[in-house]
Amino acid sequence: MEETVILELLTQNSVSVKIQKTILQNGTTYPVGLPHRCAYVNSAAGRQQLLQQVPQPYCGAVLAVWGKEPTVEETE
Repeated sequence: MEETVILELLTQNSVSVKIQKTILQNGTTYPVGLPHRCAYVNSAAGRQQLLQQVPQPYCGAVLAVWGKEPTVEETE
């Protein structure tokens, strides 16, 4: 079983990440179960969560679009 990672709605301020488990059978890829979705914002905490939860090279691709500094301020 493999995981397919799809970056959706990637902007400078946020990203939605979809992770779908799949199997390959007779040359065709089939989804297994429901996808897991999570949204991240370009804040200090959001960047930390992204680094911990999203595998490379997808995390690196998001950070390349986001740049070096957070663009969203965190509120309590």
